[in-house]
Amino acid sequence: MSDAPTNSTPTNPVEKLLRMERIPHIWCPGCGVGTSVNCFARALDKTDIDYDNLHVVSGIGCTGRVAGYVNVDSFHTTHGRAIPFATGLAIARPEAKVVVYSGDGDLFAIGGNHLIHAARRNIDMTVICVNNFTYGMTGGQVTPTTPYSAKATTTPYGNFEDTFNLPNLVESCGAVYVARWTVYHVRKLIKSMTKALNTKGFSFIEVIAQCPTLYQRRNKLGDGVMALQYYKERSTVQNGAPTVDVGLDYQSDIIVGEFVDKPRPTFMDKYNTRMTEILGNKFVPYEGVK
Repeated sequence: MSDAPTNSTPTNPVEKLLRMERIPHIWCPGCGVGTSVNCFARALDKTDIDYDNLHVVSGIGCTGRVAGYVNVDSFHTTHGRAIPFATGLAIARPEAKVVVYSGDGDLFAIGGNHLIHAARRNIDMTVICVNNFTYGMTGGQVTPTTPYSAKATTTPYGNFEDTFNLPNLVESCGAVYVARWTVYHVRKLIKSMTKALNTKGFSFIEVIAQCPTLYQRRNKLGDGVMALQYYKERSTVQNGAPTVDVGLDYQSDIIVGEFVDKPRPTFMDKYNTRMTEILGNKFVPYEGVK
């Protein structure tokens, strides 16, 4: 028997999908973005997606840094422009799997116009939005998801604007798969991410996550652990709930679940079908840039 020492330390199953040379990451202690990335890596591990054919696109912000940590082809784009970049990528390479991973401010404020039209066109991509109700990297300003009466650096007396209901917004624009989970619901989030990655067309997942440094502290909501306790106690799973009923209010209950799953032809499917109707055998179906 060999006397050589054995390494009993188990290997983290997600390490192969992370750029370990860039760890430790830049996220604050207690931040929920890292938990969502762990779920994403585990979801990828459950799919048959060829990692050499996978592209992750993000914009600017705390969640926008995700693209720099995943060990696949990744693109860190300009603020609010992850969706149009990903749209071009998805159309040029229809055989690829394109994932947009960014935050609520990047996707629904600065990039909101791009998102609604990508959903309308049913571009084949998966969009993961980490919603922490604030602009975390740029100073804690109010966003379209900051709850009514919640404080931000730009609303020191509390937000007075109505907020976006993200699942309802993307469903109304045409998304084929829509879900919402918190970073407490890790197993359900992994399962939902796996399903979204395997869905053809515009799929969307809202991930409710805590920002203890800015949003939690400014609104006296405690640290990251207290946020997880809140998600545990105040979340209700309602799969199939009408998205019009799942809006969020300040310190209200959170409805989570898979809300929409209704396939329809993608942008490229409709393009090829329409051009075939017009040109018949003269038309060669588009298969991407070679």
